[in-house]
Amino acid sequence: MNDQKDLTLIIRSQFPIVVVETHEELRFLGLVERIANLEEQALFVWSVANGLRRHGKPDSTPQTNQLFDALRHIDKSPQNGIFVLLDAHPFMDDPVIRRLIREISLEYHKVPRTLIFVSPRIEMPPELVRKSARFELTVTDVNDIRTILQEEGELWTRTQSTPLRGKQETVDALTAHLAGMCRDDARRLIRQVIRDDGMITPADVERVLRFKQDALMKEGALSLELDSGSFQNVAGLNNLKRWLDLRRNVFIGKTNGAIVDTPKGVLLLGVQGAGKSMAAKAIAGGWSLPLLRLDFGALYNKFHGETERNLREALKSAEALSPCVLWIDEIEKGITVDGSGGSDGGVSGRVLGTLLTWMAERRTKVFLVATANDVSRLPPELLRKGRFDEIFFVDLPSGLVRREIFRLHLERRRINAADFDLDALAQASDGFSGAEIEQAIVSAIYEALAADAGLNAEHVMQELRRTRPLSVVRAEDVAALRAWAAERTVSAD
Repeated sequence: MNDQKDLTLIIRSQFPIVVVETHEELRFLGLVERIANLEEQALFVWSVANGLRRHGKPDSTPQTNQLFDALRHIDKSPQNGIFVLLDAHPFMDDPVIRRLIREISLEYHKVPRTLIFVSPRIEMPPELVRKSARFELTVTDVNDIRTILQEEGELWTRTQSTPLRGKQETVDALTAHLAGMCRDDARRLIRQVIRDDGMITPADVERVLRFKQDALMKEGALSLELDSGSFQNVAGLNNLKRWLDLRRNVFIGKTNGAIVDTPKGVLLLGVQGAGKSMAAKAIAGGWSLPLLRLDFGALYNKFHGETERNLREALKSAEALSPCVLWIDEIEKGITVDGSGGSDGGVSGRVLGTLLTWMAERRTKVFLVATANDVSRLPPELLRKGRFDEIFFVDLPSGLVRREIFRLHLERRRINAADFDLDALAQASDGFSGAEIEQAIVSAIYEALAADAGLNAEHVMQELRRTRPLSVVRAEDVAALRAWAAERTVSAD
């Protein structure tokens, strides 16, 4: 009903042009047909295959298969009403087409005709944008999927005389992963799951998730991180781990009936190499959720408005894959604090605005994890309370944490950590980040192999002595970052 209410409001507001980007063409046509009947307006549909015809009538208007001819007919006709134009996007570069659309819109006060352009993707020319309104069909939620699942389950029971089987937690997982998909796609997948063997199994859930990922992530800005990791392999960060443990059940929907706000996300600020990226991956692994990585570099496009559009599409895909964790690595590289727009023509500022709007308005279960190294480039709008649930500072590891980091990296390489004086290594690596400790071990292994000897503590010690960590090379920057974070963030450890 929200879709019907919203689209009716747009039509009643007398927008001459409405833009609808959707793959659910039949669903939208059913919606606009109901509205046209209730509003007592004539409804016409055009496609290049069938030409212009009144909805529900078999005959088309002669010689209107070409969009130019259809628009010319609409322009010259005294007929008012709603005109739905399907897949008109390939013709929008034609200046004659654009002028015809504009002339029809300018005559709205004389002959009220609403042109609705429906395509999977369409961008209106600048001269038409001000007379246009955008409308989006609501995505399927968990209740919609439960209804479809119940309908298909009852159909299976009637036809096969056997009940649908499956554990409740598996059914809940299937329902959660199907939420956000097109209704037709969701129904087809549910039918495939049910009619295979009359059971809903974990393998069915995995198959549905793979389909959803393949369907929604074909464009390059979003990527699925398969190695999401675990906090068992992350040393330290105890405050962050506890904070996440307290919110996990709420995020996945286990609230015991209590009304609790769904966690939105965290900003992980800290020294390079201190473990922010590893923590982001571990959140998804610990919560058993897909991890999506948003690449700002893949968003940027030289054409005006396309970068922001790419970001909106990426965020929409992330919402369709909810529940999930969305990771934006080094977020400061994709936004700017320069209100003038700097040398990029204001693109970074518009990207920031698009991101902030989404953060404020999203209702889906997308847990945002942003990481940043350079606080000076983070705009105040991003840091204010409410954007993130919390801002954690990931500092250089303490002695005890460095000891654990050595143990984890040695055992990951099947090297017995008990053969090493971990306390001595931790003391010698004061000021080193986790990434620098790992690199010291890797370099030490190469040295040992070159000497045809087994790795020992002295090899690692020599690498530590040869290395100048970032805390020394960029001592002033690290000190400034720590000073800023001391009063403004929560320690992750």
